[in-house]
Amino acid sequence: MDYDLGGSPSSWARVPAVRHALTKFPHTIYVWYLDQNALIMNPDLTVEEHIMNPKKLESLMIKDQSIVPPDSVIKTFSHLKGDKVDMVVTQDKEGLAQGSFIVKKGDWSKFFLDTWFDPLYRSYNFQKADTHALVINPRSDKHAEANNLQEHIVQWHPTILSKLVLVPQRQMNSYGKASNTDESGAYKDGDFVIRFHGCEQAGRDCATEADPFSKQWRTVFQAR
Repeated sequence: MDYDLGGSPSSWARVPAVRHALTKFPHTIYVWYLDQNALIMNPDLTVEEHIMNPKKLESLMIKDQSIVPPDSVIKTFSHLKGDKVDMVVTQDKEGLAQGSFIVKKGDWSKFFLDTWFDPLYRSYNFQKADTHALVINPRSDKHAEANNLQEHIVQWHPTILSKLVLVPQRQMNSYGKASNTDESGAYKDGDFVIRFHGCEQAGRDCATEADPFSKQWRTVFQAR
């Protein structure tokens, strides 16, 4: 479906798409956004048990972790309980990795998505569009590429940080070799997902990178 992005980069479409899914499927509990350049590799795992089960989630949470690596003063909560979490996302060495995230249906998720999609953020022409809107202060974006630590939406809205947790990258966002920015996030057999992050960039080809895993994916799913 096409969304009215008001001239903003197409990557912004993920935000209204998730908002639309929450409305379209009123009885769902979670919505998992996963980029198109990804494959679910392990059909034996489920979002409900592998990630969102409260006890499981509490064992996965990366607590007191800088939101913007390596040493942002804004950190994840250290005392959040699994049944109070409304968003789960991973992190690579560049920051929050929004190519795979889960939100729980409710007032919080609507508030969060509406905040993220605010026309103010879309008007600032961030280099990485919706990604920088989530983690960079638009008043200071000109300094972002110098790796200065900036304020971000999470800091502006403690309500968001209070319901957001980070989990290990391989739990739901393993990167293919060409995409890997940190060995801890590199795909290994048995992982839930492989994502070819950045494969649309010059010098890379999404279909070529995905091909060997596509064959493996078809074999696994056809055997079920």
